[in-house]
Amino acid sequence: MPLRDHFRSPVNDTHSWDELHGQWPGEMVRHLTTILPPGYRAGPRVHLGSSFEVDIGTFESDAADPDRAADAGGGGTATATAAATAALAPTLTVEADLSDPDEYEVRIYDAERGRTLVAVVEIVSPSNKDRPDTRAQFVGKVIGLLQQGVCVSLVDLVSVRSANLYAELLDLLGRADPQLAPTPPPLYAITLRGRKPARRRRHRLDAWFYPMVVGEPLPTLPIWLTPDLCVMLPLETSYGETCRVLGIA
Repeated sequence: MPLRDHFRSPVNDTHSWDELHGQWPGEMVRHLTTILPPGYRAGPRVHLGSSFEVDIGTFESDAADPDRAADAGGGGTATATAAATAALAPTLTVEADLSDPDEYEVRIYDAERGRTLVAVVEIVSPSNKDRPDTRAQFVGKVIGLLQQGVCVSLVDLVSVRSANLYAELLDLLGRADPQLAPTPPPLYAITLRGRKPARRRRHRLDAWFYPMVVGEPLPTLPIWLTPDLCVMLPLETSYGETCRVLGIA
């Protein structure tokens, strides 16, 4: 099934994008179980993030209430001295977005090595790329996985956000990909892996980049399980099955 635009009419008139994002990891796992070598296991992970906010005004009011302070101390009469109160005062208090990001992904493990994580397929959500801070958070997560030797694949169908997370990752590393010029495409799939060649001090970043276009077939991604072993994951297969199950024409 060719790629649909899940964020605009006519598809989003009847189906929300998160239906696809929620179902697709399971269909990927279903396909991976048929192609993974013995000893490797795949599992879906869907985590819906939420904002974490603290009402500073309420907290400060509660802390200043002597009756509450007494209750917190189990009914005792001891109170904090002015010096102790000053010592506990923060040196900075600011508003901060400590949001918990959405995660729609498939994780692949080497079960024979203590369930070691070897590869991750991330389906990018709108919240992963809507603001500079959330994009930086997502890119930082990808770099952290690569540093651990985990192969990372990104599948970005978010047509209503123009940012390209692969381009921002390269920019952070001080590198560029000619395939992204002059303007990085908003829809794409990519596999990334980090490796450290023998007798070299610096790591290498390998990338397999595939721009995607609405109305065209989805690509097949290499998923590296070890430096010398990979399986080929045809996104078209699991995507088509997901759309069929959900009734997306």
